[in-house]
Amino acid sequence: MADSYPRVLLVEGKQDRFVIPELIEANGVSWGTRKNPVVFIRDYDGYQKLVDPDVISTELQASGLSALGIMIDADDNPTGRWQSIRSTSLKSIPDIPEVLPEDGLIHTTPTGIKFGIWIMPDNNMRGMLETFLTYMIPTDREALWQFAQAATNEAKDKGALFTDSHLDKANMYTWLAWQNPPGRQLHQAIMERMLNPNHPNAQKFVTWFKTLYGLM
Repeated sequence: MADSYPRVLLVEGKQDRFVIPELIEANGVSWGTRKNPVVFIRDYDGYQKLVDPDVISTELQASGLSALGIMIDADDNPTGRWQSIRSTSLKSIPDIPEVLPEDGLIHTTPTGIKFGIWIMPDNNMRGMLETFLTYMIPTDREALWQFAQAATNEAKDKGALFTDSHLDKANMYTWLAWQNPPGRQLHQAIMERMLNPNHPNAQKFVTWFKTLYGLM
């Protein structure tokens, strides 16, 4: 890590790195510049590279750090994912709580650093980033969203190759294929308000993020 930042968020992949700034900026926080963001997001190209005790230990020891967050997907096993990331964090944070709070973890380490964990979509259900983004479907487009889900399920019945664990991802990209213009990336869909970043269903995560990083 060549550069040090006071606020850092660790994520699994590039989509997370693009989506979060758009979501947070749309909720009233100026993100800053590429070289000087309000929160620096570091992606680890997959969960297995992130869930490493040495990674978390190294991140926590970075010079000038005041807050470190970790955002990961629940995938098919939210409880197992929490137990895994908690176990990984124990080396550096021996007093980390045993239970993940419904509103996300925010915990002060013995060295005074704020440490947070959020498991997509809501710290409880199975799913991923795309599952969380479905919470932002505009209420006046609900009928089209229901139709997109039905079409995706029918495509699966007719031989579509996506796996069951990627159903939420397939639903979201089906929805985006029907927007104007079709096929926007996830962060563009927020920027262009195909998804509503101010939707009440997204605010629990936004509040966790702002609280962790002192942006309220």
